[in-house]
Amino acid sequence: MPVNLQPSSQTSALVLPSTGTHSDVAGALAYGIYSDDTNFISGAVDQVTYVYNKLGGNVLDLEIQPDNVYNAYEEACLEYSYIVNTHQAKNVLSDMLGNTTGTFDQDGELSGSYTTSANLKFPRFQLGYATHIGRGVGVHAGVGATQTLYSASFSASRDVQDYDLQAIIYSASLTASQPFYNKIGSSSVTIHDVYYRTPRASWRFFGGNAVGTVGNLSTYGQYADDAYFQLVPNWQNTLQAYAYEQDIKVRSSHYSYEINNNKLRIFPTPDGLNPDQYWIKFRVAEDAFEEEEDRQYGADGVNNMNALPFPNVPYKNINSIGKQWIRRYALSLCKEVLGQVRSKLGSIPIPGNDVTLNGPALVSEAKEEQSALREELKTVFDELVYGKLAEGDAAMQESINTVFKNIPHGIYVG
Repeated sequence: MPVNLQPSSQTSALVLPSTGTHSDVAGALAYGIYSDDTNFISGAVDQVTYVYNKLGGNVLDLEIQPDNVYNAYEEACLEYSYIVNTHQAKNVLSDMLGNTTGTFDQDGELSGSYTTSANLKFPRFQLGYATHIGRGVGVHAGVGATQTLYSASFSASRDVQDYDLQAIIYSASLTASQPFYNKIGSSSVTIHDVYYRTPRASWRFFGGNAVGTVGNLSTYGQYADDAYFQLVPNWQNTLQAYAYEQDIKVRSSHYSYEINNNKLRIFPTPDGLNPDQYWIKFRVAEDAFEEEEDRQYGADGVNNMNALPFPNVPYKNINSIGKQWIRRYALSLCKEVLGQVRSKLGSIPIPGNDVTLNGPALVSEAKEEQSALREELKTVFDELVYGKLAEGDAAMQESINTVFKNIPHGIYVG
């Protein structure tokens, strides 16, 4: 009995059509992040026609489905969002350190009560990281910081020159009324200052009163004579104030001291009468992430790029530049899928010969195109970070000043 070898159909069962279908897009997406955006749906449908024409679907069948194109379009949008968010993180991380973080769902979208998309906002320039470093330096410089300075006192004993400040502070920390109660233990403390208080009358006797002085604190006082007075910059009066304070502590003081390993030695040996009490300013070692409830510095906030409240960039906020990049990247992804499909077959036998498919070549070309597209976008963004923009503005201003120098100025004739 003869066998019918004629194919039941002369067309491939799975080939890419020349157009997509709006109703099929949402159900085909892997993540569906943009499935509620009608503009995204339209863009994905248009991408089918774009891929069909660019890869020659009207000449040779393309062994992929519209679902592959829809998913490639979504992936291209997410890749673009990733690169944009990485670029913006370089711009704003310094000013957002310590800020409130966001919580995210499985798609990287903001969830919970935090709904602000910080990647779409222009932050205030706050020198956040530099300020944070400055506060840390201030701890050691004693000029204001984020850590608390405590004080304690002890009575000097007659003819006793050496005192163990660590033991004195530890003993004081056992009193419940102390703000550093139970914070010492075996931990060392950092001594910032040792001083004693003199009667207020002696302050005026030794130092005088500089409050309200406008001039240079000379022996003339506020006015040099009846006709004029001398104005000085604020920084000069500030330095004079420091000198005034040091004069009271050093020149007006009968005592000096040295500290070695928190062991205090007083010169000369105290007589136990005047002064009879000394004060210590000190700082307790704190964990790097410890913060007080009423003055939090942001330990639980943004600490790196991962904690930035950056969701995926909404499709509606991607302009024409970004959408054209997405079309090209999605085309490359489709080419890769087509190459993978054709690589599984390798060749198709025909009477007297066989046809070799170009799967490996398509995959290689697609990988190179994707890499080039990513590098192209990253290169552009690296030139547009805020620091580069500032450099460009400075160079432009310098060029303008140079041009103005060579422009002759007209002479006014009345």
